Formats: sequence, structure tokens, C-alpha cells
Amino acid sequence: MKRNVLILMSDEHSPKFMGCSGHPFIRTPNLDALAARGMRFPNAYTPSPICVPARAAFATGMRVHQTRNWDNASPYRGKPPSWGHRLQAQDIRAESIGKLHYRSTEDDVGFDREHLPMHVVGGYGMVWGSIRDPLPTTKLVRRMLGNNIGPGDSPYIQYDRGVTAEAVRWLRNAAADNRPFVLYVGLVAPHFPLTAPPEFFELYKDLEIPDSKLHPSTGYVRHPWVQTYADFIPTEEGFVDAQERRNAFLAYYALCSFLDHNIGLILDALAETGLADNTAILYTSDHGDNVGARGLWGKSTLYQESVQVPMLMAGPGIDAGISETPVDLLDLYPTILDLAGVPRPSEDTERPGRSLVDIASEPDHPPRVMLSEYHATGTNSAGFMVRSWPWKFHYYVGHRPELFNLEEDPEECRDLAADPAFAPVLSEMERLLRRICDPEDVDLQAKRDQATLVEAVGGRDIAQTLGSKGATPAPAVPACPSA
Repeated sequence: MKRNVLILMSDEHSPKFMGCSGHPFIRTPNLDALAARGMRFPNAYTPSPICVPARAAFATGMRVHQTRNWDNASPYRGKPPSWGHRLQAQDIRAESIGKLHYRSTEDDVGFDREHLPMHVVGGYGMVWGSIRDPLPTTKLVRRMLGNNIGPGDSPYIQYDRGVTAEAVRWLRNAAADNRPFVLYVGLVAPHFPLTAPPEFFELYKDLEIPDSKLHPSTGYVRHPWVQTYADFIPTEEGFVDAQERRNAFLAYYALCSFLDHNIGLILDALAETGLADNTAILYTSDHGDNVGARGLWGKSTLYQESVQVPMLMAGPGIDAGISETPVDLLDLYPTILDLAGVPRPSEDTERPGRSLVDIASEPDHPPRVMLSEYHATGTNSAGFMVRSWPWKFHYYVGHRPELFNLEEDPEECRDLAADPAFAPVLSEMERLLRRICDPEDVDLQAKRDQATLVEAVGGRDIAQTLGSKGATPAPAVPACPSA
């Protein structure tokens, strides 16, 4: 069945923060309605909990260690081929609006046209983040969350409003054009800076903030690999007082609702133009956000808050329901082709993804193995996550592992790795990892590539100055009325 396809991707949206996920107070009526009429995948993961590697994996359907887009200084340049290239080969219109976080508009990444694209700074991105062993001495205390934490305006808010308005215009024009299309829309919210539109902040201003789980102030001791990251980017230490910390939570909640509002405007346009009758919709995010858990903000860990992503699919021919089978962003490569009616090569051993259309039609398969990997900012060795129900395993090169039973401990509060009773499980989970890749070899390859990049720009001293020290700056957008 051939359909148009609308792909909506947010940034840093933990799937816990949706009403349809069971959150007790987050207001996301448009995403909830989309989930109610489509298929929700509550066990969805990112191939890497940081922007650029996750988005390269999304584009290519290949794992991070395959494409070697390791960090936010190794953006996608158009190779390996993307799902967009496959669509173009079949003469299907493929365009993007909004954040891509690839290298440059000069690269052929598989879109006929990019509207309001956001790419990495200068075509090279955060080169300072490629310095990993030893790490740079500079700590990023305030830059990662923003200087105005709470209600207000920001370039990211303006950018998302502009992207939304452009998407609405694009869909109205597409209805008159009558050509099949695949449209990707990249929104930034709820990514930091944690500044939220006042009207959405107002929704939560009287809320009692739930306690953060496993906060170091209560005696929790972070894993050494995680502590290294927390020492390099000490976000909690950046709050000026308790009120600002409270505002950070409220702003993240508000940005989730702002995101939902913008998605609602886009979906309304799809319905008003009649395109909804023949358009499949995919919603996801590039990774999650810790939102204060373990005293951490942002992404870059292997815990559920960071590596899980929302995944919704709706549209003609797609039944409503919930699939408990684990999925990830790699599955979107064959899914997009499937929904657009483009045949996938019979032999594509490099791409491990499966179409969500097939997965949704099959019985749940919780043991399906998921992999996420991290080789970026704030760490001096690689981290790998393997999920195979009910187990979740973290392998840190040079450090002790972690093991969690998600069925009994969904919040990952009890690390079982040191318990001799679970030694066989630990061994089996490591075996599953090594079937996919050799973690030590991958770690060495990432460090070699990053060291080559650092030397190419003139060494550590120069590399430390290259790239944004916080969120990637948003490009200017045409003025549009407040939506």
C-alpha cells in the first residue's frame, strides 16, 4: 500500500513525558490522540544518546560503529546512502523542514530540498567534544541548560514556530500539487535551553515537583563512567538556587506541551487539506533526557531516560494498538520505504532494521535485541547498552558493567551486575553484545578517528575552541505570528 509519509522528529523528548505513556500530569493531547488512533511502541530506543550520531543512524539505517559518525563533530554527509536517496531513485518527492543536524546544505543527503535546515556549526560541529582521553579541563556548567531557565522566549522557540508555520504552508501546497511525497519535519523542543513559552509554562507553574530518583544528595553513588560525565558537565551545580532548579523541571514539562501544540498545528493542516486520508505519520525523537534523574540533565547516558525515545505510527491501513516489541530508529529506514511503497533490497545485511508495519502486525517479541552506543562528549571510553527482555546491560570499556531487570525494576534502581547469582545473565548479555561488535575494537576505532580530527584542526588547543559550547544555534526564520 503506497502512502504519503509525514515524519515528525523532536529533540531530547523522553517518552515518559507524554500522556499516552501514562504520565500523571504532562499535557500532550495531540500526541495522545495520534497514539490512540495508531500504533505505539513503548520500548523504542536510540542507536546513540546524542544528536549527531543518532541522526546519522536514522538517515542510513545503520549502527553508529558502522557509519563512524561518533559524536557531534562527525555529522552525516550523505554516505552511506539514506532512505531519502532510495525515495529519490523511485521518483518520490522527499523534502525536509527544520532540524537535521547533518553537515551542510551542500551535501546530497537524499532530500530534493531542505527548508529552514539546522546543521552543525561551521560544518564541523562540536570538535571540542572529540577530545576524550584525557578530557579537556574546561567544565560546562551553565551552557548546557541555558542562562534563562524558566518562562520566556528563545531562538529555539522562534525556530520551532517558524518550522511549524513552514510545514503547514508546505502541506497546503502539497495538497494542490498531488504528487506523492515523504516530508520530514524536525522540531527542536524540548531540547535545552530550558526556556519555555510563558503560556505553556503557566500550565505547570503551581505543580509540586516529584522528587528526582537516585539523586547523589540522598547518598546515591553514580557509576564511575557516569560520574566522569557528570564531573565534565555538572548541570545540577549550575542552578543558582532551588527556584531555578524547580523552573528547569517546569520548563521541560512546558516544552513538551509546546512541542505537542506545534505537532497539533501540523496534523490539523494535514487533515484540513485532505492529505490525512493517504498519509502515514511517524513521530519519534533522536534521544531522551535525564530530566534530573541521578542528578543529571540532557542525554549521554545509557539509562532509560536517555536512550528511550517515543515511537508512534498512524495513518491509513495502520491499526490502533500497542506493540511491546523493542524497536529503534534504525527500524525507520525500512518503515519509511515500506509506507511509501518502495521495495527494500532483498539482501541488505548492513541494515539491521525491520519495518514497523511488519512488527506491528506480528505477536509481541520482547526478547528482540536492541543496541545503543556512546562515544562522545564527557567520556574517555565507549559505553554500550544491550536490551533483551527482561534484561538491560551496560558495558563500559575499562569499567565494571551494570545489569538491570526491567520487569522487576523498571526505574533501574538496583544494579545486579555484582551479584554472583546473575553471573550467567551477565555473560549472556555480553555475548549478545559481542555478536554485534567487539566493544574494545570499536572504542579504539572511535578514538583513532577523533584523534585524527583533532590533529587535522591543529591539535587539542585549537580543537577546544571549535564548536558551540551549548545548544547548536538556531538559524534565523521568517517572522510569523505566535501560534
